[in-house]
Amino acid sequence: MTAQLIDGKAVAAQVHERVRVAVAARVAAGHRAPALATVLVGADPASEVYVRNKRLTCEKVGIRSVPNHLEATTSEAQLLAIVDRLNDDDSIDGILVQLPLPKHINADKVIERIRPDKDVDGFHPYNFGRLAQKTPTLRPCTPWGCVELLKSTGVPLSGKRALVIGQSNIVGRPMALELLLLGCTVTVAHSRTRDLPEEVGRAEILVVGTGIPDMVKGDWVRESAIVIDVGINRLPSGKLCGDVEFEAACQRAAFITPVPGGVGPMTVAMLMDNTLNAAIARAGG
Repeated sequence: MTAQLIDGKAVAAQVHERVRVAVAARVAAGHRAPALATVLVGADPASEVYVRNKRLTCEKVGIRSVPNHLEATTSEAQLLAIVDRLNDDDSIDGILVQLPLPKHINADKVIERIRPDKDVDGFHPYNFGRLAQKTPTLRPCTPWGCVELLKSTGVPLSGKRALVIGQSNIVGRPMALELLLLGCTVTVAHSRTRDLPEEVGRAEILVVGTGIPDMVKGDWVRESAIVIDVGINRLPSGKLCGDVEFEAACQRAAFITPVPGGVGPMTVAMLMDNTLNAAIARAGG
């Protein structure tokens, strides 16, 4: 068997078009365009690339981008004051503070300061709690993008045995909750999990987000599984790879995401979707 690739770029483009059409319709009906404020602290090259991609995608779909680029020496109090200002600005629908933040700033405190109805990253405890209670509002973008990728396969997902490897608040934990909403039977594996190959071998849906290159060996993967590889790692050679041994996994899986070009594009796409939904909710429909 050779796995069918799940094209994240193509699925993301569908989300972009859906958002673009909805934004254009709202503007035509007399509403202002949704607005996304991005906050970048410091000059981390990877973060600068991520924020630039978000701004370019905003332009593509008709969302107004409001950049805030701060010096690395910005204090926690100064950053919180900027978040407060954006919270109070009725022209802003979504606030995204790019992570990671400098070590002298408590990221959890900043995330909790963002108003839940403007938390388009979906990281605020309120929004996380709503997802856990099966009444989601703004959802964490990467897991929500993974759901779109899973649905794009056309495979019935309810009742499937799913394994999530990694328990981060950004990917693993919300991914498990999303899979429960899809009707899957979910296991979460982590550094203390015993006999990981056996767990992987049982999974009909496998989502991996550990940041460890090729951690999951291809021959562990169950025949005909759907594999969503969230990891993106740069090897000493400069080559990018995921957390799953791609070539070997392709010989066993039915569907698999490539790295790059799989999950990555979906994170920004779902950020646009969240910003649109935040604008609609704040305007009362």
